[in-house]
Amino acid sequence: MVNDMDKQAKHDCLILFGDGLRKLRANAGFSQEELAERAGMDRSYLGAIERGEHNLALINIVKIACALDLNPHQLLEALAIQPGE
Repeated sequence: MVNDMDKQAKHDCLILFGDGLRKLRANAGFSQEELAERAGMDRSYLGAIERGEHNLALINIVKIACALDLNPHQLLEALAIQPGE
């Protein structure tokens, strides 16, 4: 059973990832629609990721990273979470 603290930590992690993705996308000069097309996914799904509403699969992290011409670890750097946070 997941307690409320665990749920909040997961939610915070998704928000951090989404915020980082949004910044990387904007820095690359892509709209959500352009990035979604390059990554082979629906724009509404990408928007939900940026809002922290989806816990996406590793394969989608790789697709998004490739669409941004990044290595997946560069995309994950947005999650600069310290152990125990």
